[in-house]
Amino acid sequence: MGNMMKGSRVFMLLLVIIMVVLSMEEGVKLAKAAGPSAAQCKEERRLGINACKPVVYGKLPTPECCERVRVTHIECVCTVVTPKLAALIDVNRAIRLVEGCGRRVPRHFKCGSITTP
Repeated sequence: MGNMMKGSRVFMLLLVIIMVVLSMEEGVKLAKAAGPSAAQCKEERRLGINACKPVVYGKLPTPECCERVRVTHIECVCTVVTPKLAALIDVNRAIRLVEGCGRRVPRHFKCGSITTP
């Protein structure tokens, strides 16, 4: 059962990461002069995971989850999206969830190992 819980945590982290990545508007510039620190990025990811846990279990995003999707910096998530993590995500479901939060999902947006359709 330990491996199942670990797998669920990885899936949850990936789902939240993908939701955040897909929520960014087209034309976002990744190279900002004063981006968030590593500690700030870690905190943003932690907040997003906690706010969006119910999504992993098939529920719709809460207002708190949608807020996290809108405010998390893209540069905080792209570096952790590896091919192994990307393989576990249903990108089309993630897009529907993000759009449900009122955000447009850019076409052909690349972040880490994910490219939106």
